[in-house]
Amino acid sequence: MWIANSYAKINLGLQVLERLPTGYHNIETGFCFIEWNDRFEVNRGESYQLILSDDSIPNDDNNLISKAYNAFDRYIGLKNHYSFNITKNIPAGAGLGGGSSNAALTLRILNKLEETNLSDEDLVDLIRDLGADIPFFIKGKPGLGTGLGQQIDPLDIQPDGWILTVYPGFESSTADAYGHCEPNPNPEFSIKRILMEEEMDEWQYLLQNDLEPPVITRNHLIGNIKDQLYDFGAVYSAMSGSGSSVFGIFEQDFVAIQAYESFHELDFKTNLTKPNFTPDHGIYLKDV
Repeated sequence: MWIANSYAKINLGLQVLERLPTGYHNIETGFCFIEWNDRFEVNRGESYQLILSDDSIPNDDNNLISKAYNAFDRYIGLKNHYSFNITKNIPAGAGLGGGSSNAALTLRILNKLEETNLSDEDLVDLIRDLGADIPFFIKGKPGLGTGLGQQIDPLDIQPDGWILTVYPGFESSTADAYGHCEPNPNPEFSIKRILMEEEMDEWQYLLQNDLEPPVITRNHLIGNIKDQLYDFGAVYSAMSGSGSSVFGIFEQDFVAIQAYESFHELDFKTNLTKPNFTPDHGIYLKDV
């Protein structure tokens, strides 16, 4: 059995620069990791099998894990078949990239177990069309996403603060979020400049997620959670990606823990990530 963790992301700002004729959008966004993760257990088997701890998530060929597995087999070929048993913790439809993270880890696991020695770019090319943030998860480092979000410029932007992420309990439609936003081709400040040059306590005045206003208009609880995070003492709070999760960054641990406990007592799914978090991308052989 091999074990590995598939980590979630949050977006530090998201600027929608242009709506393309294809229906996609040119964006600029900062990607970083949080400790929220799904656990993979993988065994060799007679055929491919996908087992998920959450019965509400389909485990058919439409699952991104299955799509990644099938793409690898189709274009590279598998000498063996594998069974994937996934403990799901990252909420779906939450703006945390859980599905894309799962797909990226699936490719990295197959690359290791099949000893194919494919580069990160080779893996990205296999499933580039499945998710705009998959390249970020394959590269495994914080960075700036541009173009469709697939062009990743690694940057040291993992926050030096406690990140409290709150899932409000419902999914948010990515298509609706982008469909109702207003692209701005000439923002006053670039996200890269803000993240690299400005202090974290200035972000609330400069760093925006362009998808946030139309989503909050339709889902007021998201805006309420953001306000509460500021009330609890966050130096910056925003919706992640197209929602629905909201995160707040705290400078002091006891303030972050108090906020975490308050949301937890209200039965929200929450995650608290320590400052300068570095995810463990290892794939480990476990004796069973």
